[in-house]
Amino acid sequence: MQKEQQFIDRLYDRVDVLRGVAAQQVEDALTPVGNGLQARLERDVQVAERSGLLAALNAVDGSLCFGRIDLTDGTAHHIGRIGIREDDDAHTPLLIDWRAPVARPFYLATGHTPMGLRRRRHLTTEGRTVTELHDEILDVADTRRTGFEDPSGDTVLLAAVNSARTGRMGDIVRTIQAEQDRIIRAPHQGVMVVEGGPGTGKTAVALHRAAFLLYEHRELLAKRAVLIVGPNPAFLSYIGEVLPALGETGVLLATQAELFPGVRAEGTDTSRSAAVKGGAAMAEALALAVRDRQTLPEPGAPLIVAHDDGDLILDWEIAYEARQAARDTRLPHNLARPHFAFRVIDALTEQLTERIGADPYGGPNFLGPDDIAQLGKAVAVSEAVHEAIDSLWPPLTPEGFLAGYLADPLFVPDADADTIRRAPGEGGWTPADVPLLDEVAELLGVDDSAERAAAEAERQERIAYAQGVLELSRGSESFEFEDEESELLAAHDIIDAERMAERQEEADHRSAAERAAADRTWAFGHIIVDEAQELSPMAWRLLMRRAPSRSMTLVGDPAQTSEEAGVGAWKEILEPYVGDRFEHVSLRVNYRTPAEIMELAARVRRAQDPSFEPPASVRSTGEAPWLRHTGEDLAGGVARAVAELTPVEGRLGVIAPPALHAAIAARLDGVTAGAEPDLTRPVVLLGPRQAKGLEFDHVLVVEPALFGANDLYVALTRATQRLGVVYRDDLPESLR
Repeated sequence: MQKEQQFIDRLYDRVDVLRGVAAQQVEDALTPVGNGLQARLERDVQVAERSGLLAALNAVDGSLCFGRIDLTDGTAHHIGRIGIREDDDAHTPLLIDWRAPVARPFYLATGHTPMGLRRRRHLTTEGRTVTELHDEILDVADTRRTGFEDPSGDTVLLAAVNSARTGRMGDIVRTIQAEQDRIIRAPHQGVMVVEGGPGTGKTAVALHRAAFLLYEHRELLAKRAVLIVGPNPAFLSYIGEVLPALGETGVLLATQAELFPGVRAEGTDTSRSAAVKGGAAMAEALALAVRDRQTLPEPGAPLIVAHDDGDLILDWEIAYEARQAARDTRLPHNLARPHFAFRVIDALTEQLTERIGADPYGGPNFLGPDDIAQLGKAVAVSEAVHEAIDSLWPPLTPEGFLAGYLADPLFVPDADADTIRRAPGEGGWTPADVPLLDEVAELLGVDDSAERAAAEAERQERIAYAQGVLELSRGSESFEFEDEESELLAAHDIIDAERMAERQEEADHRSAAERAAADRTWAFGHIIVDEAQELSPMAWRLLMRRAPSRSMTLVGDPAQTSEEAGVGAWKEILEPYVGDRFEHVSLRVNYRTPAEIMELAARVRRAQDPSFEPPASVRSTGEAPWLRHTGEDLAGGVARAVAELTPVEGRLGVIAPPALHAAIAARLDGVTAGAEPDLTRPVVLLGPRQAKGLEFDHVLVVEPALFGANDLYVALTRATQRLGVVYRDDLPESLR
């Protein structure tokens, strides 16, 4: 113990030095050193780099080192959350990053396959103090003993499983099991599906996989970023500290509602409305609705366009030919619109040319090319002409178009149209609207030609200015060396105007994750989706656009599908995009849910699927779940059960139908209904959908007959210690 404490002291001394150096470098970089763009650029880069290192050092301060491996050749390595090196010429490793290849035997070695290890040691620390050691002897011929031997090898794992919850997910870096390690370190490319029942650690595996990929493919993923999609804000809050604790701070975490920049999707849909919006048929309906906005004048009722040289006639034939030409480009609506406009302008110019310059005796037109060009310019800048063009092929925005579409849904069955119909401005955007907005954005495209032209004009202006500066430099050159070659270099000798102008451009120093969050078209290096079975076909279309390389890790459990819009089956999700070219792995060990609770939850699932086999629980608490009738006062019964279950430490989750939250919260001190739950509070009230992916020490399920079967299965499997069920009206048959 003493030697390990000495090592920990030495390790933290080094960390403190590194933290102090990084903090000083940030402070020095923030000190003004000049007003030039180059000085600001160098400052911003250094601040970003040093701030990232400082954030990583601060985030991993607790339990920085958690293990040690002793090899049969006499060498030893300490394993930790990040790598730390000595301050010597060789930069000798002091602490090995858990993701490094040399650390892998810590997770995979067994007595049967020791992988060159003599001993594996688990270190437990509180702050900077070593509190426990647990050794596993892997070389059976080694008779040396330390007094810290762990006969079962499971002490550290069980201690982590039984520890009180904090309201935030902790990393499992100390206790990664062999089956989990193989998934975490799987190759980067392609789609990997990780299926696992409640408590199998699939979310933790996905997060550690993100950390591993960022370590293994740092150069690529630092540029392209990793996106992690979770089911709800509470879940993202719950997992938010895992990656920083592993030294990674540059990952973008988002819900479906946050995947369209500039839109806050805080409204709500009914389950049926979300299912209709999420259905694959919506893609075709929206495509047809966009084409429906590309209209023509009625035959025999042309548009009359006022013009200085007499009214112009925009009839069905002109508009039809222009529309076909624009559609033949196969460009999105807004990008095809200029092609439509050019055809209309050309046709109206030809009409005007014929009217003004026609030879009444049938000869050639009197107007020359320059005259015709002038007429065309006059037509092209005519407000009346552009109003007519806009009426037939209007410029559209995703938000404006979808709001209009939902007010009068087209190309869907009448019943579905009634389900999703919403007056403009009513209720705000919902999470189910976000994939529709993204689909519409693809169909419309963004005509940024004006912005690009302005940017190019500004660039040319900078180049011209830089050229002037260089000419001044050349003109002011000394004549001292007029007859011989000078060894002194001036600015014009080492840089041209274009490169000099580039140095005046403002650089974007946001992280890749920050830039990705603001860019709808961003292509991520890797995407991880938790509760993937819940996403709708339209949501998958959105995500696949963000992952053109199809580098993805999908985590979920079809047995826990709750959303009516959810696809559930992996083949149905992936076949349209990758066929059968995906890897499917299963986690079968339940580390969270005690066997007694899992037995009750399995009964609920078997009522739907008699062949269902739950994941095997690694432990038993000896305490069976209890069922209790509350009488007429349901909220009072809940309050009494909460008082009974509230732990001295840890967290209690009260999972109830949202319609009952107000009445329950009124009887519980410090509990609020209707708000996003604060998972760090001792008692948390939430609905079954909000509970997905979360865990609590103790759980109280309220009025289970009002839950869907899959929602009930989810709710029953959130507890690590005790489970209670209270009801007033009835119990589902599967719980009796």
